[in-house]
Amino acid sequence: MKKTRGPLVISQPTPLKPSLKTLLAQTHSLRQSSRRQRHRETTRMGAYKYVSEIWRKKQSDLMNFVSRIRVWQYRQEPSIVRVTHPTRPDKARRLGYKAKQGYVIYRVRVRRGGRKRPVAKGIVYGKPTNQGVTQLKFQRSKRSVAEERAGRKLGGLKVLNSYWVNEDSTYKYFEVILVDAAHMTIQNDPRINWICDPVHKHRELRGLTSAGKKCRGLQGKGHLHHKARPSRRANWKRNNTLSLRRYR
Repeated sequence: MKKTRGPLVISQPTPLKPSLKTLLAQTHSLRQSSRRQRHRETTRMGAYKYVSEIWRKKQSDLMNFVSRIRVWQYRQEPSIVRVTHPTRPDKARRLGYKAKQGYVIYRVRVRRGGRKRPVAKGIVYGKPTNQGVTQLKFQRSKRSVAEERAGRKLGGLKVLNSYWVNEDSTYKYFEVILVDAAHMTIQNDPRINWICDPVHKHRELRGLTSAGKKCRGLQGKGHLHHKARPSRRANWKRNNTLSLRRYR
């Protein structure tokens, strides 16, 4: 009798497990690709970032030429003039400016240099410690002075912030961001309607803006700055003044 053969069964070969070296190589390649992707995402810059980088390089040929042309135009205009658009849109937006109703920008010109004591013929009648006429330095910065002048001229608006735009041998130019607190767009915006409170009237005259706080020495952080109130100079004077009662 002939033997009948059954169906031919072909067994599948068992897959080989990847070695540890292969797994490490694959993991390394995945990490490298993810790093390259993250690097591409982080190096992608927006338009304002490019504008900020241009303003950082003020000695470049481009900025040198543009600054000279602009400062010539600024000299022909009044000391306080309204501008339609911010010269530095990236800086203005970082400081709170929005291109919407209720926000205005004024350019203010401040004379450079120190202050001379306003006395007739340079004669100071008093003690020798007060005899100085020249070489006197004002305690506040030029930017704070620009905010003060803009706030005085435009009493119906409130100063939000300011930034430097240009300078020449005689003047420094700043753009001051002001807000109309009576405008309904400002009053209905929860991000800026805090300035509508009456306690913020003429905040630039009381050292409450960023420039004013910097002159008062209040921009530091941490436990070393807890006692620098109301200002760094006032704190020093309080700690170094001997005060005695008349009857003791």
